Amino acid sequence: MDHRHVLKALSGLLIVLFVAMISSTVVSVALPQIIGSLNGTQSQYTWVVTAMLLASTASTPIWGKLADLFSKKLLLQIAIGLFVISSIACGFARSTEQLIAFRAIQGLGMGALQVLVQVIIAAMISPKERGRYNGYLGGVMAVATVGGPLLGGFITDTSWLGWRWCFFIAVPFTLIALVMLTRTLHLTEIRRPDVKVDYLGASLIAGGVSLLLLWVTFVGNDFDWISWQTFVMVGASALILIAAVLVEARVKEPVVPLHVVRRRDPALAIVASLAVGMAMFGGAVFLGQYFQIGRGYSPTEAGMLTIPLMLGVLVASTVAGQLVSRTGKVKPFIIAGVVVLTLGFLGLSTIDHETSLVLVSLGMLAVGIGVGMSMQNLVLVLQNTVPLSELGAASGAITFFRSLGGTIGVSVLGAVLANQVATKIAHGLAELGVDPAASGSGGSTLNVAAMPPEIQEVVRAAYGDATGTIFLISAAIAVVGVIASLFLTSTKLRDSVDL
Repeated sequence: MDHRHVLKALSGLLIVLFVAMISSTVVSVALPQIIGSLNGTQSQYTWVVTAMLLASTASTPIWGKLADLFSKKLLLQIAIGLFVISSIACGFARSTEQLIAFRAIQGLGMGALQVLVQVIIAAMISPKERGRYNGYLGGVMAVATVGGPLLGGFITDTSWLGWRWCFFIAVPFTLIALVMLTRTLHLTEIRRPDVKVDYLGASLIAGGVSLLLLWVTFVGNDFDWISWQTFVMVGASALILIAAVLVEARVKEPVVPLHVVRRRDPALAIVASLAVGMAMFGGAVFLGQYFQIGRGYSPTEAGMLTIPLMLGVLVASTVAGQLVSRTGKVKPFIIAGVVVLTLGFLGLSTIDHETSLVLVSLGMLAVGIGVGMSMQNLVLVLQNTVPLSELGAASGAITFFRSLGGTIGVSVLGAVLANQVATKIAHGLAELGVDPAASGSGGSTLNVAAMPPEIQEVVRAAYGDATGTIFLISAAIAVVGVIASLFLTSTKLRDSVDL
């Protein structure tokens, strides 16, 4: 495909990617209203997010492998259909149980769309030229990641729309993209008569990862870190994943090709992607909560205050993508990105409920620049080392590990935040001489507006002051990404689509 035809097909792919990513972020600021409207509990609040991330993360490598075995265009059309149907179902949900189930199905579609778009772009464009198009890709991800809360806040605050349109809004855009891709996407598909899908390996990976993420979700709240539940869930997850590794080492067509993951550069890129994944998911989620609960802004205002993060990703991904294509070198940009990311998290670790918004904005800008310079370029490092026949599995593997890092990051950082907030609220109420159980803040702190003014102040201060702790933990994890990036091999990107 020449440049003109690539741009036509790319337009549809970017719309699909945008809609898939925004489906997770657009709901974040509307969740308190959604759960209140459906009479849900605090644990169900968490599961509306976790169910989608869980399904998306666990299914990503399977979709990546299927892209190596079957028609990439057909798989993309199936994924779009799955996503549209589940989005409509979420919008019509009448209970939190229904919403959680439909969000899990939506997660399957979202995971498919994210990895298939990357695979199809890699099948059309050589690694060296891909840097130019990765700028568009990074820009779309930036707008979706941070623009989602802004759009979700606007929809929720608009009386004639309401929270159900947070799900319906994706449907018309996805259908437009489906029509565009059906007409413009033309790939040379290689028919393989000896196709074998590793269903056992896929099931073991999905089962092991799901059980581990379930443990991350519940530990610290429903049971202690050191308990028989932890022993059973972590032990069973470890055994299942060990069995998955043994299966993947033996089968002819593994879901996660161990010979790819075992190589130096792919392994280091995956480790660094775990850190970037935490930044991409955790940063937007907890900053939105910080502005709404810790600082008292509306959903729409909270979305607008996160614009520096979006701006950083947008500019950095575009500029870095152009420079990568011109120079053919990718390692310097990745190292610079993860270093700036770490510094941004360190800056955000100092914030409390009274920190100047200018300082918060500078920290967000640094995090955005770090994500923009490193996220897509880490995928490029991996794709540069594999032949076209393994492109889907390799892309699926790194997307899977990045999503896994983000999912675990959100769960763990959320648990740390909850514990910090509970301690600070109890201490603040004790100073006021108020019983936490009688104050209404003991069971749930989501409906802050319904509390008395003096208790509101305690709750907002607790959220504002506790947020810095989770960003300090994020900075420590980002250091791991810096170390992994330093050991990447300094090589030039190849000019051809295949090895």
